[in-house]
Amino acid sequence: MFEAQHHAVLDFLRERELLDPEQLAATEEEHAATGRTAAEVALDHGWIEPAAMLAALARHLGCELAADLPSNLPGDAVALLPGNLARMYGVAPLRYDAAGIDVLAVDPFNARVVEDLTFALGRDVRMVVAAPERIEALIKQHYGEDDATLEELIADIDEIETEGEDAALSTHELEAIAGQAPIVRFVNLVLAQAIKDNASDVHFEPFESDYKIRYRVDGALYEMAPPPRHLALPIASRIKVLANLNIAERRVPQDGRIKITLGGRPVDLRVSTLPTQFGESVVLRVLDQSAVRLDLEQLRLPATIERGIRDTLRRPNGIFIVTGPTGSGKTTTLYSALKELNDTERKLLTAEDPVEYEIEGVMQVPINPGIGLSFARALRTFLRQDPDVIMIGEIRDLETAQIAIQASLTGHLVLATLHTNDAPGAITRLIDMGVEPYLISASLEAVLAQRLVRCVCADCRESYPPDDALLEELGLTRAELAKRSFFRGRGCSRCHGTGYRGRHGLFEWLPVNEPLREQVARGVASFDLRDRAIADGMVPLRQAGIAAILDGVTSAEEVLQYT
Repeated sequence: MFEAQHHAVLDFLRERELLDPEQLAATEEEHAATGRTAAEVALDHGWIEPAAMLAALARHLGCELAADLPSNLPGDAVALLPGNLARMYGVAPLRYDAAGIDVLAVDPFNARVVEDLTFALGRDVRMVVAAPERIEALIKQHYGEDDATLEELIADIDEIETEGEDAALSTHELEAIAGQAPIVRFVNLVLAQAIKDNASDVHFEPFESDYKIRYRVDGALYEMAPPPRHLALPIASRIKVLANLNIAERRVPQDGRIKITLGGRPVDLRVSTLPTQFGESVVLRVLDQSAVRLDLEQLRLPATIERGIRDTLRRPNGIFIVTGPTGSGKTTTLYSALKELNDTERKLLTAEDPVEYEIEGVMQVPINPGIGLSFARALRTFLRQDPDVIMIGEIRDLETAQIAIQASLTGHLVLATLHTNDAPGAITRLIDMGVEPYLISASLEAVLAQRLVRCVCADCRESYPPDDALLEELGLTRAELAKRSFFRGRGCSRCHGTGYRGRHGLFEWLPVNEPLREQVARGVASFDLRDRAIADGMVPLRQAGIAAILDGVTSAEEVLQYT
């Protein structure tokens, strides 16, 4: 079961009160430590019987329950559902009639299954709930497994003849190349493998003599088996076809999106192409909203910081800034804040480049500089749309900053991101842009700086005594260590030999109180603001990292790299 299913099942167990609060908390804790899903944990502990869970699930979703499944599926029903669709969506046909077809779904929470199959089959599709392991067995029994490895597919596609990168191929010819079965299977397998490994990005990179495919997991890049160099064009064209991009245009960058289902899991991919010296580089960002918990409670913030954020969000106006490098989780934090504010009494508007996750009830505007829709122009229009809360994807220039401050001073709550190294640096950055210090002092309510570090794998974790050089680099003494050990991962199959699995947030919280406002208004230097904030109780990112090391959550190397 995937991460998205874990969260869906956990919500279902909570809403139906099938587990008590202590069991729910234990389930979340065990999932975080081992990666096992809510269903696996609850069933293994005997907190709920499998039959009872399936029956409650069927009632919850308003679906039929198939308690007893046949050993063989009806041949005529199997003939209606092609094997590629059965494997892709994780479904098996149970029966069909004049009204439609009943399908057993491995992931009944995936609403896209019914929508996509209804369109693909041209008939109504009805979801049926049954034991997932029995459904998977029926799919394998009747449709087999598309278990080809990347190496086997590479051997197949190596024989495909293509023109050189500079060939002036027509759109029709490029579509024909991109539509060849081995290319289609290869791209699907690369995406499925990357998503299975919880990759956040997939990179297709052409070089002079080779073609690399890499994917990013927990912030680190890993290389996959490389296909032959001459297949760069067919693979890039296939991705551009999926993203509805102009496949004949290889001279300028293009951006698009792909919405597909792989292994029964709906996946949204953001696509970016970049012309390079040796062909087009293509990067896919995996945007799996169902696997991201847009909830402040799920961010695992320290209790004092979570309370501080909630207090800030309850204010009628002001600016709340989240800062950090690319990939530090700023967007997830802001979206979680938006969800906290999202109710019928408030109007929420966002300006984003691009819109990453779609939130019901929030008006989201994608920035498009190519047609003149900049952050500043969107914000000026927002002020005429009677909003209560405005989110700015990023404050990039003085004009955007000035409008954000104007909005906050005229009774709006503004959420925004900046790229700075720490929380006090956000104030200095605004001043460097040209914002008057007194305006920052009057409008800024709080700054949250954050980083994401990799967690030491719980399955292969081992302790070790740190040496003096490492302690000195961290600014720790033996006395402060108090005989506690550091932890690292040896490397195992669960973490693919890396010693890390999952990520953990480090946070630095800077509420703007009155003494700090006075210093900001006077234009005090960043390091003085930092000293003032620490004296008022701010815990620096490095100190948060050291606490995570001593708790056995992450390694010293990760903290030194990211703080």
